[in-house]
Amino acid sequence: MSWPLSPVPVVTKYFDAPETPYGAGHRGVDLAAVPGQEVLAADAGVVVFVGPVAGRTVMSVDHDGGLRTTYEPIAPKVAVGEQVYRGQVLGTVLAGHPGCPVAACLHWGVRRGDEYVDPLALTGEVGEYRLKAWGGGG
Repeated sequence: MSWPLSPVPVVTKYFDAPETPYGAGHRGVDLAAVPGQEVLAADAGVVVFVGPVAGRTVMSVDHDGGLRTTYEPIAPKVAVGEQVYRGQVLGTVLAGHPGCPVAACLHWGVRRGDEYVDPLALTGEVGEYRLKAWGGGG
């Protein structure tokens, strides 16, 4: 997949897989943007949802191989049912993503079926790694 913003943006918050289906986590990445910046389709697919979720406009696109990408908050320029191609403008970034440390952030998520996956892994980028302690001390 390709990045949904150009040029390649700064990641302001990394993917953090939830331990359970409804558990805490961050089911995507937040990308630094500016209000009005174009949001690009990460790959060819079909727009399957455009609408409000928790007060923000969200767009979802289904791709071959069972992948679904989501983009928020977005001012859409395409509608449900439209075929889109990789790099096509889907809409523009809106300000107002909670916790965004810059003027605007685009939340970009990817699911394979019911499982959320790290979008950075699909761009060839390496996500942020955190080492966890193990063993019995010493």
